[in-house]
Amino acid sequence: MKFVIFRLLLTVFLAGSTLQAQAEPTRIAVIYAEADDSYPSAITGLLGGIGNTPGVEIIRLSLKDLDSPRLSQMLLAATQRGDPIRLAAAGGTIGPIAVLYPDIGEPYRSIFSKIIEGIEESAQAKVTSYAVGNNFNAQAISGELKRQDIRVVIALGRNGLLAASALDKDIGVVAGGVVSVPEANVRNNAILSLAPDPALLFSQLKELSPKTHRIFVVYDPRQNAWLIKLAKEAARNHGFELVAHEAGDLKSALGIYQAIFASADAKHDALWLPQDSATVDESLVLPLVLQESWSKGIPVFSSNVSHVRRGALFALYPNNLELGRNLASSAIGMANGNPAVRGVLPLRNVLTAFNTRTASHLGLAPSPAQQRGFNLLFPEQ
Repeated sequence: MKFVIFRLLLTVFLAGSTLQAQAEPTRIAVIYAEADDSYPSAITGLLGGIGNTPGVEIIRLSLKDLDSPRLSQMLLAATQRGDPIRLAAAGGTIGPIAVLYPDIGEPYRSIFSKIIEGIEESAQAKVTSYAVGNNFNAQAISGELKRQDIRVVIALGRNGLLAASALDKDIGVVAGGVVSVPEANVRNNAILSLAPDPALLFSQLKELSPKTHRIFVVYDPRQNAWLIKLAKEAARNHGFELVAHEAGDLKSALGIYQAIFASADAKHDALWLPQDSATVDESLVLPLVLQESWSKGIPVFSSNVSHVRRGALFALYPNNLELGRNLASSAIGMANGNPAVRGVLPLRNVLTAFNTRTASHLGLAPSPAQQRGFNLLFPEQ
C-alpha cells in the first residue's frame, strides 16, 4: 500500500522500568498521515506485526498530534519514569536526488539518458538532472544543489564525477558510468564501474567452453589493478588459472600478446580483453588478437561489446536501465544513513553479446537455453 502524504514512520520505544517487579509494556508510537488512517492494516504490516507481540502497546498518532500536547505529555511521562527513548525510521522520503551527467553528443548521450531513466524509475524521489560540460562552474553547481536541499548526488561519467568531487563533503556521492577513476576519488565515493564483473565473464566462459582451463589477460595496473585483484579470486572460484601480464604501454602489450599466441594451447587456453586503453588498442592490438585467435582456434572474450561484432566470441556489456536502478538504490541507502561501500565495484547489471560465426569456427555449440540468454547476436541476422 502506498501512503500519499507522509511515508516516514517514527517509532518511539518506551522500555519498562527494570526497578519494578512487573515490567510495564513497551509502548510504540506510530506517527502517520491522516490520509493513511483508512489503511490501519498496512501500518501494522509495515511494523512487521509487532502490534500482536505480547508486552507491546501501540500508540497511534496522526501528524496533527505533533502540534498538540499529547506527544509532549507522553514523552514527559517517559522521562519522569526514567525510561530510555529510542527513535527509528523506516521507508521515509529522502528528499530530491541530483544527477550530474556529461554534456556529450551521441551515441553516449543516449546511454546516459537510459541510465537516468532507470534512476528516475527507482528513486522514489524527485530527480533533477544537470548536464556538465568540460568547463563547468563548480561553485554554481554547488549553490544550486544547496538551494534544492539536495543531500545525495549520482555522478555519471568523468565530468559528473569531477563536478561531484568539488561539492561539500556533507553531500553523499554515488558514481557510475566510468570504467576506472583516480585513486583520490575512489577513497571518498561509492563507484559502480562499467567494467563487467570478472566472475560473470568467467562463468559465461565456463558454460560456453568447458574445456578451457587457463585465461590470459594483459592489463595496465594503473587502470585495472583493482579489477585484476577481483579476477584472480573469481578465477580460483571457477577453477581457472589466470595468467595476468602487466604492460604500461602499447609496445610492451603487443610483445606480450605475440608471446601468448606463440605458446597458447587452443584446447585449454583463452584470452580476455578488458577495458584498458594502454593494452587493448582498437587499431593495432585488436586486429592482431582476432587474427591470431581465428588462425589458432583460441577463444577471445571481451569486456567491450564492439569487439564481438569484429570477431570476439562473446562480451558482457551494461544493462543501462538496470544500472540506473542500481544507482538509485545505492543513493536511497546513502540518504537513509546506510553506510555505502566505498571504492570501485564491478558491473553486475549486464547483457550478453555473442558471435555465432566465431563459435562455429571454434567448434562451440551453445545449448538452446544458453542461446536464449544472449541479448545480441553477431553477425547480425
